[in-house]
Order: sequence, then structure tokens, then C-alpha cells
Amino acid sequence: MWRQATLRPKAGEKLGKLSHEPLVDSAGDLYYANRLRPSDVCLAIASVERAMIYQPTPFPEDQWDESRSPFEQVDFTSGDGTRLHGLFVPHPNSRGVALFCHGNAGNVASRAWSLWVLNQRHQLSVMTFDYRGYGKSEGKPSELGVLADARAARAWLAQRTGVREQDILLMGRSLGGGVAVDLAANDGARGLVLASTFSSLPDVAAHHLPWTIPHILMTQRLNSRSKIKRYYGPLLQSHGDADRTIPIELAQRLFDAAPGPKRFVVIPGADHNDEQDEGYRQVLDEFISSLPPLKYATSRPHAPDYLNFQRSPTRH
Repeated sequence: MWRQATLRPKAGEKLGKLSHEPLVDSAGDLYYANRLRPSDVCLAIASVERAMIYQPTPFPEDQWDESRSPFEQVDFTSGDGTRLHGLFVPHPNSRGVALFCHGNAGNVASRAWSLWVLNQRHQLSVMTFDYRGYGKSEGKPSELGVLADARAARAWLAQRTGVREQDILLMGRSLGGGVAVDLAANDGARGLVLASTFSSLPDVAAHHLPWTIPHILMTQRLNSRSKIKRYYGPLLQSHGDADRTIPIELAQRLFDAAPGPKRFVVIPGADHNDEQDEGYRQVLDEFISSLPPLKYATSRPHAPDYLNFQRSPTRH
């Protein structure tokens, strides 16, 4: 590839009239530059794009004490056979069954505290899972793969709890908001809870890089604004007004496109990774209480005795 390239005046020409002749370090560089195909460029862009969007970390086996954890570690398979991993925690008097789709970084262990709050504070039987390539899950992440993984997680959760897939409360934060919207738009949901999410990934790219056109070339799009028009169920959406990663304007675009009953909650002073305050927790409680009664297709699952659990750092 080209390691050096510049513009320079040709011999005899006035300064300022520049040629487009590249300076290269070797004949080999020029050979490969001339052989570079558009498809190679597209593949390189796609590779960089995915590396910027998906930032997985391994599951911290050495820091996870199974004997002190209230969570069930679960293993299941995506539609293409990719083996996936997640965490599930039931509630003995559940107000609902929820699937939480996490953000673009980390793994399920870094969401353990969020899961615990949803379980204890809001009385939900809740599951989160790692997309392919995250934590213990196999494979490499991509938009199509991540969406397939979410469908597999929802199917596992429905079977485990005896609740129909369309009666599961879908929750998504940041990147996970795009995943949750896809599930809700295609198959419905008891309710949809979104936090710190976007109208589409190209919109986020255009905001941060307005002087380029990366959004035109992007292969990972998660166009939630288009998809949410097909979801007519209840929506609770929240966003910090100081979010520097996904500006609140992009969240508002998504919210405006939703056709069903909806509520938008602004978290004053909150940046992208800040936790929701108690005021939001009360709103979430009200939202859950307003949902249609949960009907189990089978008997309620047995919940194990809860053991002591230490809070771990949260990543969104």
C-alpha cells in the first residue's frame, strides 16, 4: 500500500501548479497501488467500520465468583449455529420478563449491576446476552449476526420463562437500542424501553464526521428510525441532554418516528454512560405498571435464593 503520497510541482512549472503524481517508497508500493481494486477499498473500510462500532472484551472468568452470583450463566445457539452466552436472573414475583440488549463495548459481566437493578428494583425476570464475538460468545460481530443473536436470545428466554416472545419487554441501550427496535418492529413486544440510542448508525457517523461521507459507505446501518415506524406498542425512551457520543437530537428523531403510545424522558446533565437517576426509575416503574398484564403460557419459573452480590463497574 502507499506509505507516502504528496503533490509536487513538475520541473519547469510555476510553484503552486501541482501534479497528482504520487511519491512512493519503492517500485513495489507503486505496483500494489496500481493493482488496488475498488472492492479492496470497500473491504478495508468495512473492516475499520466494524472495529470502531463493535468493541468486545472477554468474559472475566477470574473475577466471576459463580458461588456468590445470583445469575444463571446460559448457553444457547444463534440461527447460523454460532454458540452464544448470556446471563439470566428470575424473580419470584415477576412483573414482567425482559430482554436487555447492551451497548457496543464490554460483555455481559459489565452489565451485571444493571441487570440486578432491573431484577430487584423493578421486579423483572431479566436476561442479557453477548453478541457474537463478545465475552464467551463465538464468532465475529456484524449487523446481521447481532440481530440474529438477539432473536435467538429472545427465543431462549421465552422457552425458559414460558412467556410468548411477543410478550417479552424489550430493553436496549446505545447500540442495543438498535437491536431492540429491530426485534420490536418485526415481531412486536409487550413494551419497548430505549436509553441513549440513535436514529441510525450513519446519522451518528455524520454527526461526528460532517466533513466526510463515511455514512454513504457504511455497511453497518441499524436504521432504527425507519424500523420503528412498524412498531405500534408502548415506548419509553430516555436520553441525557449532555450526551457527547449520541446527541439527543438523534434520539428525538427516532422518538418522533414512533407511531404508538410513547414517552420521552430527558436526563438533565447526563452524558452517554451515566446511569439513570431515581426520577427515571420511578418513570420506568410507572411504565411497567401500565403494560398489559403478563400471561404465562406455562407455570412460572422457580427463582433460586438470592446470594450476596457485590456491585461491579457498569459499562453501557
